[in-house]
Amino acid sequence: MADKTVNYTAEQTAAVLEAYAAGTDVAIIAESMGKTARSIIAKLSREGVYQKKTYTTKTGEAVQKKDQTADAIGAILRMTESEIESLTKANKTALKKIFDALANSLPV
Repeated sequence: MADKTVNYTAEQTAAVLEAYAAGTDVAIIAESMGKTARSIIAKLSREGVYQKKTYTTKTGEAVQKKDQTADAIGAILRMTESEIESLTKANKTALKKIFDALANSLPV
């Protein structure tokens, strides 16, 4: 049975965790440790501390996919699955405007 190769010593692990907790960018940590950024991310994930970036739109809102918006519109209008599927082919901005108008309208 072969011995397991250790990629990170206990001291290296502690240094990586400390630097990440201090807010240091993963790329900078990787460069200082002589490792790749993916390796550092994997190590931080195994240690249970890595938080992936949350993506936002240019306006700072959470990203919502077109099919999620189309599904919401379809639910409001009680559309069939095929109607919702064809709705997803519309422009994302148009879908958002339709959803906002429906969400702010009074029930009939």
